[in-house]
Amino acid sequence: MTKKTWKSLLVNPVLFSASLTVSAVLGANGIASASEVKTDDVSSVASLEQIKAYGSEGSGNEDISQVTSVSQLSDVRPTDWAFQALQSLVERYGCIAGYPDRTYRGNRALTRYEFAAGLNACLDRVNELIAAATADLVKKEDLATLQKLQEEFAAELATLRGRVDALEARTTTLEKQQFSTTTKLQGEAIFAIAGALGDERAVASPGTPAGTDIDENTTFSNRVRLSLRTSFSGQDLLLTRLQARNIPNFATATGTNMSRLSFEGGGTVAGNQVAIDKLFYRFPMFGAGGNITVDAVGGEFYANMNNFNPLLASDGQGSISRFGRFNPIYRQGSSNSGSGAGITANIPLSQAFTLSLGYLADNAENPASDFGLFSGSNAAIAQLAFKPAQNIDLGFTYVRSYDRGGNVGVTSATGSSRANQPFGAGQATSADNFGIQGSFRLTPNFVISGWGGLTKARTESRLIDAEADILNWAVTLAFPDLGGKGNMAGVIVGMPPKVTDSDLVEDEDTSLHLEGLYRFQLSDKISITPGLLVIFNPEHNSNNDTVFVGTIRTTFSF
Repeated sequence: MTKKTWKSLLVNPVLFSASLTVSAVLGANGIASASEVKTDDVSSVASLEQIKAYGSEGSGNEDISQVTSVSQLSDVRPTDWAFQALQSLVERYGCIAGYPDRTYRGNRALTRYEFAAGLNACLDRVNELIAAATADLVKKEDLATLQKLQEEFAAELATLRGRVDALEARTTTLEKQQFSTTTKLQGEAIFAIAGALGDERAVASPGTPAGTDIDENTTFSNRVRLSLRTSFSGQDLLLTRLQARNIPNFATATGTNMSRLSFEGGGTVAGNQVAIDKLFYRFPMFGAGGNITVDAVGGEFYANMNNFNPLLASDGQGSISRFGRFNPIYRQGSSNSGSGAGITANIPLSQAFTLSLGYLADNAENPASDFGLFSGSNAAIAQLAFKPAQNIDLGFTYVRSYDRGGNVGVTSATGSSRANQPFGAGQATSADNFGIQGSFRLTPNFVISGWGGLTKARTESRLIDAEADILNWAVTLAFPDLGGKGNMAGVIVGMPPKVTDSDLVEDEDTSLHLEGLYRFQLSDKISITPGLLVIFNPEHNSNNDTVFVGTIRTTFSF
């Protein structure tokens, strides 16, 4: 953007034409003294801000334009005392522009800074005429008048031009440093100190020999995500996310998936390898609030629709545990390989009801047998969200899932190992998953959420014909702004997925998930969240020792 362009923004000729006083000054044989021009007892900064405000009048109207004849101004008449001066400015120098309604409004008073702005505009115009070899159009008397005016208003002109120069420099810097006109870069980095405590590792059933000791080593790990957020229309979103991480899976150290962290992944062997872990395009559809999301990589139902745990669902700012984020049925369709390709639609039915539909497939990119978009592991979801009041959200969810043999994860690696693979890892399994969940904001500083889930699984094998029922539930309490703005305390109590009825083997006892955390919001970009996860009777086996997992998660957002 050139200096001239900035001047046109700050020094719109409309300002100059705001007062007939200016016209009279430039059209007369003498000049007005400073006392004849209205001087307000305000700071220069305030005056310049006022200039900008006046300059924006009518800026959104396409009809505003430079007038070429004084007759185009509807409120200017030949009998006006400054008509000839105004006519000279319009027709000789082109210094005047009308308001959108073709009025001039010449009776308005002006400040010295407004006068300086108008003077600056005419100086620019005269310089253009001289540079274009049309100097004969400029009268010697007018040049003398302009010279005297420049001397009289030297301070104001210097201030105005200094401001323009500063804006030009800032604009040049922004143009050089901007990443893209359509894409923004967003990042998140997590540093985590974590460790597990307890006696022996959990085992699945009471008849199984006791496990080995829990690995009680303290770990320091990280996760980094860089997201490129591109919009082509201002309402759509193409998201490309790069991720590298080496957060350990504490199921290995404790013997149970119930101890897994919400932000884990990458492991210790292939950790911190950079990959595109999420790629989708979302665009508006179905009216206000409706949209369609097409996932190519890393599609997840819980990210595409309401999961009814608004303050604790985030893995970077909310729950520290995998189970504590939301009902596990939202993980279907991308729970194993993470490829998660498919489509999700959110369709507003009214102000109170929203229908969500979706389909995701694991390994959709693989053309081999028992893979692909429809032949491999997949899930289809239908959800009706109901908002009876501003502070209440309810959801009724159904997911039909299919896991091919060798890729079975009925409860998406939450709950007991038997709940995750009720008929064994090699048996293809289908399931009907039912969920009811809700969130209630009782006060601005207290939100209670929760869910209940029922999974009815069955084998898809000719060798085994069996069915199993799996239950899970949780209640979450969130206390936003507790102890300071941006801080949050959270408590989560629940039962991870448990096989309550099966044609083969059931979980005999009941595990209890107890989690507490407190997020210190150090700034808009940095938070520290210490948290403790306690699993009583892990693997739904009362013979197992209690498992503890603690972490201090530091999250940087930029």
